[in-house]
Amino acid sequence: MSQDQVLIDSIEKLEVVIKRVKEAQKHFANYNQLEVDKIFKEVALAANKERISFAKQAVAETKMGIVEDKVIKNHYACEYIYNAYKDVITCGVVEDDRAFGYKKIYEPLGVLGAIIPTTNPTSTTIFKILIALKTRNGIIISPHPRAKKATVMVAKCLLEAAIKAGAPKDIIAWVDVPSLEITNMIMKETDLILATGGPQMVKAAYSSGKPAIGVGAGNTPAIIDASANICMAVSSIIHSKTFDNGMICASEQSVIVDKVIYEKVKKEFAYRGCYFLNDKEKEKVRKTMIINGALNAKIVGQSAHQIAELAGIKVAEQTKVLIGEVDKVDLSEEFAHEKLSPVLAMYKANDFNDALEKAAALIEDGGLGHTSSIYIDQYQQKAKLELFEKRMKTCRVLVNTPSSFGGIGDLYNFKLTPSLTLGCGSWGNNAVSENVGVKHLVNVKTIAERRDNMLWFKTPSKIYIKRGCLTPAIDELKIDNDLKKVMIVTDEFLFKNGYTKMITERLDQLKIDHMCFYDVKPDPTLSCAQAGAKQMLSFQPDCIIALGGGSAMDAAKIMWVLYEYPEVDFIDMAMRFSDIRKRIYQFPKLGKKAYFVAIPTTAGTGSEVTPFAVITDDESMIKYPLADYQLMPNMAIVDPNLMQHAPKALTAASGIDALVHAIEAYGSMLASDYTDALALKAIKMIFEYLPRAYHQGDIDIEARDKMANAATIAGMAFANAFLGLCHSMAHKLGAFHHLPHGVANALLLSEVMLFNSEEVPTKMGTFSQYDHPHTISRYQEIADHLAINGKDPKDKLVKLINKIDQLKTEVGIRSSIKEYGIDEDTFLKSLDDMVEQAFDDQCTGANPRYPLMSEIKQLYLNAYYEKGERQ
Repeated sequence: MSQDQVLIDSIEKLEVVIKRVKEAQKHFANYNQLEVDKIFKEVALAANKERISFAKQAVAETKMGIVEDKVIKNHYACEYIYNAYKDVITCGVVEDDRAFGYKKIYEPLGVLGAIIPTTNPTSTTIFKILIALKTRNGIIISPHPRAKKATVMVAKCLLEAAIKAGAPKDIIAWVDVPSLEITNMIMKETDLILATGGPQMVKAAYSSGKPAIGVGAGNTPAIIDASANICMAVSSIIHSKTFDNGMICASEQSVIVDKVIYEKVKKEFAYRGCYFLNDKEKEKVRKTMIINGALNAKIVGQSAHQIAELAGIKVAEQTKVLIGEVDKVDLSEEFAHEKLSPVLAMYKANDFNDALEKAAALIEDGGLGHTSSIYIDQYQQKAKLELFEKRMKTCRVLVNTPSSFGGIGDLYNFKLTPSLTLGCGSWGNNAVSENVGVKHLVNVKTIAERRDNMLWFKTPSKIYIKRGCLTPAIDELKIDNDLKKVMIVTDEFLFKNGYTKMITERLDQLKIDHMCFYDVKPDPTLSCAQAGAKQMLSFQPDCIIALGGGSAMDAAKIMWVLYEYPEVDFIDMAMRFSDIRKRIYQFPKLGKKAYFVAIPTTAGTGSEVTPFAVITDDESMIKYPLADYQLMPNMAIVDPNLMQHAPKALTAASGIDALVHAIEAYGSMLASDYTDALALKAIKMIFEYLPRAYHQGDIDIEARDKMANAATIAGMAFANAFLGLCHSMAHKLGAFHHLPHGVANALLLSEVMLFNSEEVPTKMGTFSQYDHPHTISRYQEIADHLAINGKDPKDKLVKLINKIDQLKTEVGIRSSIKEYGIDEDTFLKSLDDMVEQAFDDQCTGANPRYPLMSEIKQLYLNAYYEKGERQ
């Protein structure tokens, strides 16, 4: 002992030492990996040099075990542990991903409290000191009173080697005169407890209020299957059970043998030096092993001959193992306990299932989580092996392996972490289910820099535009896809007024068979989609053409899914998600059976170029906006000839819908340079051409052409930037009160824009690229693009909203929900349901201001009574 080293024999002296170790550890925490690895190596070498003297001292002091076997344990504790971790990074940065702004750093835990058992005092001390030093932790050793000299001998030797290699002088400390009071204080004052010992000690560690890694009791059963190599199985079990007189906690405690080979196994055990107890001898051994329900410490680590003498039985001095043939597997049978000595229970199993049941029962009553073992033909009996693996509630399942050596790892297997502390997981009331190693002794500090999420821009692979493009597009469709059958999906009005003839006549000329489903209604329902899919399943088209407004295209998209995947669940498809790339439900890959073509007949929905489909559930009558890029059409054909004679009301509603698409896409948290350009272009076109299309659409060719393009351009913008709260609320307003979708959007838009423009909102949206509330500046950019002048952003916003209101008035859209004849009581009764459904609508997630339900409610009320402020 050095001159300034404190001999710990009291609480007061322990307090002094704890302070010293903590100061040393603070200094040690700054060591780099090279410095740590040098210390780690030198301490391992020092332990290896003294492995025999350590073993002699342990046996001399404890009177347990075998010197030669303890030499092997000591050797293992330094050599195998060193080789397992010599190249492992435990200091500083261990992962660094610059692209994702992610860095992982290992930091030490602090000071470890190491509880050392009497069964393996020297090897456990070596192991714990080495893994503590490798992870830059200090360590205070608390020896078992019956093994204090051996434990302190190891600690002194290893501290001297550590200091010589450059470690702080107080990095390792130990208790010279152990007591329960001192051990409790160590557990209270250290940063993590490594508890190896009896169940009460481990329980105390877990109850200390500090993090603890403990081990559970071992009661390893070993099944010998009828297919096993009997010689190998018996030899392995004897080798394991006699190692250090059975004191490894993973050693076999019971052997369960299939009746088919039972006598052969018994004969082999006897041949190999084991002694089978008769009934009277078994009773004597029972009374010697277990006293008042607890293991008799006098038999632990003693030889079979010595235990027999204690029990008053005569056996040959060279007897390897005492074997008791028993039937009961519960703890009323003393042989069913963990025995920590060369005493073995032996059971006869009727068959493999009976063996499994017996093994499971033995584990349940005393070895949950620890180790189980089987001897079997692992190649010919894979099914049995899988049953064993599944049935055993143990963290180590060993196959054809002496379990003492197999459980501690790296001797009879590869990849099982070498360790002298074997975690048993929740089964054994442990925090760790693995062999304890350095990864359990570091704090992982993760540095996560802010990064913008990846964005995307996806469109149909082909978009045909310009008046008259329908026919050449269908010709190209035939050439590129070798079509045989086409299913057209549309509504009754378009079918009866000859809109489908432009398609069917060309299909006839190309000799392509076709069928038409024309029962799509406004706000299509799931049952409509199911009816269409049923026709498709009968007709087996290789192409689906959706002709119409949003209703026909949305219904056709769902039919497409149900045609290709009849078993798909609608509610799963409608499941809400926060990030389309991380959604729980994954849409099936579409296009295996049919190519999808969308042909709009209105200038507004944008469905021809979007991954969205709005569908109503017949049972709940909830309108669901489905979103997934699998729903993106393969081809869009935008031919203004199909829109030329659209009625005024449809022109107005669809045109305003397109405007809201563009404005919400521009304000969305997912907006990008790509979507911004499209949104701004669409907004300007709609303001310029919607009034003309509304007033004289039948003759104003240019206005119709521009509105057709504006709607599709806005669709491409929101297909990638998504929408926002206005659409969420419009979906529910339309569903509950049967307002056209575009009209519902128009009635809510101004209120939502005012709501989103608040610079100090209750809550802002959650998306990394949206770094602060700035939607008002986005609205200002729209105003600037429309050449709206104003003294500041708020003034420009008011003027932009006024311009929108003027546009709505010009195309015949009223100012409030109430003006559409919706009864006040009816509206108020539906309000709470609309609010909750709008909050949970898929479009809400991209809104730049995250709305509270109370705020959505007020927005609905404002829109109903026209109470939104404009100043």
